[in-house]
Amino acid sequence: MATKSVRIDEDLYRRIEAHKRDDETFSEAIDRLIDGWSLLDLADTLDPAEADAHREAIDASEAAGTEAVEERLERQGIDIE
Repeated sequence: MATKSVRIDEDLYRRIEAHKRDDETFSEAIDRLIDGWSLLDLADTLDPAEADAHREAIDASEAAGTEAVEERLERQGIDIE
């Protein structure tokens, strides 16, 4: 099997290393960690209206999560700006 060298940030390397099992290579760990489906797998499967609805739902979910984190930090007296 052919191999490629890639550059990754040290923090990402440490995150992969923390999830790597003792009996697997980095390639095997990365493959396991990214296995499954991606939103890119849905490309071209939705009509534009459905895609817009999904995009709006994702945006609303991200905004709600951000707001919740900011509220928790504010309650703890942590300035986020």
